[in-house]
Amino acid sequence: MSKHLLSLTTIFFLILSFGFSQTKTDSITLIPQSQLNAAQRLLSGNYGSAVTVGAYGEMLYNQPEGDNGELDIQRLVLLFGYRFNEKTQFVTEVEFEHVNEVFIEQAFVNYAVGSNVSLRGGLMLVPMGIINEFHEPTTFNGTERPAMDNVIVPTTWREIGIGVAGRFNTISLGYQAYVFNGFKSTQADGEGGVSGFLKGSNGLRSGRQKAIQSTVDSPTLSAKIDYYGIPGLRFGLSGYFGKTQAADDVEEIEGANIGIYMIGLDARYAFQRFTARGQFIHASLSDTDKYNNLTGRDLGSVLQGFYVEGAYNLLPQSMKQKLFAFTRYEKFNTHANTAGELVANEAYDRTDVTTGLTYHISPGVVVKGDYQFRSNASETDTKDRLNFGIGVWF
Repeated sequence: MSKHLLSLTTIFFLILSFGFSQTKTDSITLIPQSQLNAAQRLLSGNYGSAVTVGAYGEMLYNQPEGDNGELDIQRLVLLFGYRFNEKTQFVTEVEFEHVNEVFIEQAFVNYAVGSNVSLRGGLMLVPMGIINEFHEPTTFNGTERPAMDNVIVPTTWREIGIGVAGRFNTISLGYQAYVFNGFKSTQADGEGGVSGFLKGSNGLRSGRQKAIQSTVDSPTLSAKIDYYGIPGLRFGLSGYFGKTQAADDVEEIEGANIGIYMIGLDARYAFQRFTARGQFIHASLSDTDKYNNLTGRDLGSVLQGFYVEGAYNLLPQSMKQKLFAFTRYEKFNTHANTAGELVANEAYDRTDVTTGLTYHISPGVVVKGDYQFRSNASETDTKDRLNFGIGVWF
């Protein structure tokens, strides 16, 4: 490398050092009332500088019983925020998955109309449950995210929309309400038929459009309220209502779209060295019999699941480091009910018990290890799994 190029590189990194503000690590907290996710930290963390940068990522090892282990940089997410003025900000997250896949996870403008309300527009997280909004690796126990948050919620669920968000601290209430494009359900298969994206094994997950040339013909409504007026406790109530989206050339065909009614309840609690959380999600889908007849899929008419988790810090409270021993029990079924002639598949009625350790060696670095006991009602195609991981967030 030439001396000239080295000089230019040095100048570039000096500019980065002085011109950018890093998000503060002391905002990473396990106290439910004050816990922030990545976007919230960017919105509140510019500290006098227009540009804020950050990142989070996880490196995992999974060892299914009887199979080879897998090592994976599961995700690395780069965070950028820009403050145009005291009211207007832009937030984006660029995600690299498994080293070779790139996605935009969030990209939205936030305009503070007043102290209690902000307008937002762009690619945003759908507020449903806990993990979909709080999925940074230092904010949850377990090497892997809860399985029901993958197949029912489904995390990470984000779409393009517009809406409002804010907090009324006098009554300890936070709120969000958005209009989004919905899941994509069907498209022409090129052979005169219709192919479907939604299926029994993972419900709505494969219909996420992720802002990739998303189609929309029927906007959906998403809303959530959070109550944090009781010390150490935070309650959430979420709702999502609307219809799926179909490609133009098939949207008028009977069964091309389905209706979705989803509600979620969640709670987080922390007291001294003890923490707990729980979540319940129920999704009712209409016209799944027509959808399955059209596409040959096996989508259930009800998706439902819950989990409860408890954790205890084994280290003294006076220490900055924390070592949580935890156990999580989750039960979820993507064939909780079926319509028409579709017979419920017992393999989709699943139970996971995860127990292990979460070691916070600093506010932004966590080392995890756990064992998962996995089963389903059919007692087939399940393998227990040993997991280890390293997570960072700054």
